[in-house]
Amino acid sequence: MSALLVDRQVVLEADGLPSQAELEVWVAAVLARHVGEPRHELTIRFVDDAESQALNRDYRGRDRPTNVLSFPFESPPGVELPLLGDLVVCHPVVVREAAEQDKSLRAHYAHMVVHGTLHLLGHDHLEETEAEAMEALEREILASLGFADPYAPSNRDSDTEDERADA
Repeated sequence: MSALLVDRQVVLEADGLPSQAELEVWVAAVLARHVGEPRHELTIRFVDDAESQALNRDYRGRDRPTNVLSFPFESPPGVELPLLGDLVVCHPVVVREAAEQDKSLRAHYAHMVVHGTLHLLGHDHLEETEAEAMEALEREILASLGFADPYAPSNRDSDTEDERADA
């Protein structure tokens, strides 16, 4: 794999955002499970509720802010580029969810980045079998990074199916 390139964009003033180094480690852990994946460039944009809600409404038909949105890059036919796509992470939603789920903000951010990056690679959770496979992969990756199971019952008390990472 070529050198990982994460374009970190911050469009709000906020404490507790992941550093460039943390983002690179978390994305690299996902890509390590996808040997031979030629795409290694992505943007991770940290936004407020208003931007998240507008994007979620315009692209997913849900008029509310959400934790993470994934926009995979679709290369034109015959054009090979190393772009995975874009993740848009809503800081206020991630902060609220971390508090509701009694997890550290860093752990929840790691989960959102891993989850969103898996979406950029084509993983999904629309069907129950897909959800189980994706969640198992998330658990493995997060455990390799030293984070607890994000789907453990104590971490899911406030979750509903619709509130799973929305990427």
